[in-house]
Amino acid sequence: MDSTSVRDGTPPGAATVRAAGTTSPVRGRARVRRVRRTTTRVLRDRWDVLLVISAGGAVGSLARWSLTLAWPSRPGRFPWATLAANLTGCLLLGALMILVLDVWPPSRYLRPFLGVGVLGGYTTFSSAMLDTRAELVSGHQVAAGEYLFGSLVMGLVAVWIGMASARLAVVAARGLARRRVVRIGSRSRP
Repeated sequence: MDSTSVRDGTPPGAATVRAAGTTSPVRGRARVRRVRRTTTRVLRDRWDVLLVISAGGAVGSLARWSLTLAWPSRPGRFPWATLAANLTGCLLLGALMILVLDVWPPSRYLRPFLGVGVLGGYTTFSSAMLDTRAELVSGHQVAAGEYLFGSLVMGLVAVWIGMASARLAVVAARGLARRRVVRIGSRSRP
């Protein structure tokens, strides 16, 4: 780590500008220009991915909204629809990551559409935080803690189950495909 950044209070990894042999942090207008250039470049180079994420987010949000209509939560009652959306979203996200990274061919749009867009719009951890706050405000601190930490632990377990299930399904599908090839090959011989 550069001793200059320690002395002048600049956090490690902060953007710096070299002028006349010295290093100083980017501040003020120079920083604004740098952020604008970076933002413009991201929007120009990745507008199609952002569009795909937006479309997926719309689909996922509509799915979550449909779930809350089918399973409404009353004030003061446990928010089952929010928990169900988060846990099923975590399960699907775990399975999706195995399929996207290990099975399906690379695609520029698949993971952003399904993972970030659809499942990001479907899961609703912000609602879980609002539900936790409502429990705290109403004086149910134990229930709020159980809901908060239970959602976190169950979400991580759901991701693990989704990943394990997808791996098992992939192994089983590959095994069936190999058996079919062997059977077809043995039938064609005289």
